[in-house]
Amino acid sequence: MYQQPQGRTMHKFLFVFIVLLGFWAVTAAAQDASSQGSDSSNAAKPVLSNSDSGKDEAKATPLPATDTPATRVSKVAPEGYVIGVGDGLDINVWKEPELSKTVAVRPDGIITLPLIGEIKALGLTPNQLQDQLAAALSKVLSEPQVTVIVVGINSLSYNIMGNVAKPGYYPLTHPITVLDAISLSGGLRDFAKLKKIYILRTDANGKQQKIYFNYKQVIKGINMAQNIQVEPRDMLVIP
Repeated sequence: MYQQPQGRTMHKFLFVFIVLLGFWAVTAAAQDASSQGSDSSNAAKPVLSNSDSGKDEAKATPLPATDTPATRVSKVAPEGYVIGVGDGLDINVWKEPELSKTVAVRPDGIITLPLIGEIKALGLTPNQLQDQLAAALSKVLSEPQVTVIVVGINSLSYNIMGNVAKPGYYPLTHPITVLDAISLSGGLRDFAKLKKIYILRTDANGKQQKIYFNYKQVIKGINMAQNIQVEPRDMLVIP
């Protein structure tokens, strides 16, 4: 039998080995590249949390329900407000419902209460009035506790009368001037005496003063100091 030379057989073996080695290297390189591409692809994609995906969005927690009643607050400061005619007063005597009532200050400045009778409220602060009421009730009650709350502010008003479109009483809920008051009343009528308008003002001692107001000067920007602020219980007279 014919036998190939040993050297030629060795050459064939080496050729096959090199081909296989090259094929393995190419396959390994392809697998490594594929693995790196997959990793980079996964890294490029952000990981969504539950809040990002919108599945579990945070919801506002409702406030717990409460049965606590609202605290009653006085409309005015009890230590600074001066009671006037027409004001409504809520007078409460602790543990004495028959003595507790709401009253209005009469034109003479007097209020009437059970066991006390008539007592002057005009010109007093709520704190001063409740001290006087407590002193009066102490003659028939043991250590009475009185609270006075102004529930109707009707004395903070002014009156405008004469040749204006809408004369009458107006609430003084914010600072206004004489010119503002005339405007709020609808303006002057045709025959109003523009140079003879005046304000009647009563001071704390009951003395009345007359303050003149020249409408023609004010609207021209002359002598603007006479365009004073209106005060409670002022009477504006338009001849």
